[in-house]
Amino acid sequence: MSTKLAVPCLLLFAAIAGPATAADPGQAEAPRGAIRLVGFPEAIQAPGEQTVAVLFAEGAQIYECKPAADGKLAWSFREPIATLLENGKTVGRHYAGPNWEHQDSSAVTGKVTGSAPGETDSDIPRLKLEVTSRRGSGLLSEVTTVQRVLTHGGKLDGACDKAGDFKSVPYSATYIFLKKG
Repeated sequence: MSTKLAVPCLLLFAAIAGPATAADPGQAEAPRGAIRLVGFPEAIQAPGEQTVAVLFAEGAQIYECKPAADGKLAWSFREPIATLLENGKTVGRHYAGPNWEHQDSSAVTGKVTGSAPGETDSDIPRLKLEVTSRRGSGLLSEVTTVQRVLTHGGKLDGACDKAGDFKSVPYSATYIFLKKG
């Protein structure tokens, strides 16, 4: 594991594993199963919500060369495509919408309600998404919020040469699926 990911992962693990510690006396204890993202921006927090699942995503962010507002050609985000993993095993997929689909056929669609920059200039933003629709009766059926954290790669900015060209940029992220507590 790279050093870049080690610290945030430990912070995320500490937040999942239990309540606030003496080193963080200003925080009330979190309800069992709730995630408090220690060290992550307020814009992506989901206070009072409980964890349903934490899944790792590995895939690509797809960009298309299009005219920007100024008329010049620039890369524009089109869609994600990723495999959702749990303990190294494929359990679902993430695709345009944005949608997350679990192997049990439950799925959610979300819209962005909060955003914070990634850790580096090449990382896509960390996000908080409100679930706008769901289907199925499995793991994701009660999810109300999705958080994208620990992003790595996936960002593409700048000019491009030919309208209609596509570019795939590898990325990984952790998705936390939450429900109202």
